[in-house]
Amino acid sequence: MLINWSTLLLVPALFTFTQALPTQLPFTSPCRTTASSLTTKPFPPLKNNLIIRAARGEKTERPPVWVMRQAGRYLPEFRKVREEHNFFAICRTPALATQVTLQPIDRFDGLLDAAIIFSDILVIPQAFGLEVVMPPGQGPHFPSPLKGPKDMGRLKEKIDIRQDLGYVLEAITMTRHALDGRVPLIGFVGGPWTLMAYMVEGGGSRMFSLVKEWIFKYPEESHELLQRITDVCVDFLVEQVRAGAQMLQVFDSWSGELGPHEFSQFSLPYLRQIAERVKGELGSEAVPMTIFAKGSWYALEELSTSGYDTVSLDWTHIPAEAKRITRGRVTLQGNLEPSVFLGDDESIAQATEKMVREFGGQRYIANLGHGILPGVRIEAMEVFLKTVHRVGRVVAIEEEAEVERHEKEW
Repeated sequence: MLINWSTLLLVPALFTFTQALPTQLPFTSPCRTTASSLTTKPFPPLKNNLIIRAARGEKTERPPVWVMRQAGRYLPEFRKVREEHNFFAICRTPALATQVTLQPIDRFDGLLDAAIIFSDILVIPQAFGLEVVMPPGQGPHFPSPLKGPKDMGRLKEKIDIRQDLGYVLEAITMTRHALDGRVPLIGFVGGPWTLMAYMVEGGGSRMFSLVKEWIFKYPEESHELLQRITDVCVDFLVEQVRAGAQMLQVFDSWSGELGPHEFSQFSLPYLRQIAERVKGELGSEAVPMTIFAKGSWYALEELSTSGYDTVSLDWTHIPAEAKRITRGRVTLQGNLEPSVFLGDDESIAQATEKMVREFGGQRYIANLGHGILPGVRIEAMEVFLKTVHRVGRVVAIEEEAEVERHEKEW
């Protein structure tokens, strides 16, 4: 399906976005009329539900595949958009977010089984009133992070999801229509611990000493902040589904910086809350949910009973051990080491085949163990996707034949 992006982007071109967009005031999308009009139209029927079936534990003809950060800097078409618009301008302009979300779907036509909305986990701290900037070639930066519990008074007390984060919801609705049912659309948030870490550290960190000082020196205030973040995550995810998201993922990217005891106190309870409350509020409209707690290998048992349908694994997990621990209670997602894409085509195909065969053809979603690196070759991504398709079909057929053989023997 071809989209006339020139028409969608006429209005946003009238706006000039600076590196530090105002975050204290609600953002009025230049595409509000267009996006809102789409909400009254029925969504196109889904043509490929493979990943949804896999997440629900249903039988699949092969493992589905998508890639974290699949819309990103490794794509020349994305880099071209970034030449004209800063990162958060893209996130805050539904037409741009839609365009970027569809870039990998269009380029790798028929090879990806899901799209993930182009946004960022840090839109929630922005909604709280914190300024977040993304300098070119650098990671996110908070000019005024939370230095102590008293700074929580700077945070907005009540966040209206549709008002303060409505641009994400509009992008989801617009993208869902633009996909025309080719693949499901994934919505997401960051895990409460990870968002708190960013809000306190002021960006990425090597030691995470500032946020760890919070949890050991101010445990009650830390739980208060985590609960406030959790409440927004729940409301935001519910609204994402109502806007058109067909799956949800929670990225707790920094959870591995916590030890097992601290994880059980300051991360896991809030992750459980999110799954339980989102599904409870959505009821019959609930969609499959995935948790990605990067680095928390020690908590795989707990994560497999935390209320999520899928547990996404980083590359430190051994597939056989992960399957042993989870015992078929959840679908597993992952977990190729992203740096494998820096190798040649043969090494990528070999590593991918090994991964797919070790995870198997059922209750499995192929992915990387973290986001795709910005400097990899486009051909590396294509080799990965095609290998998953090819090997995944073979493995699924082999497993089905093995089941039939055992049934005959019995």
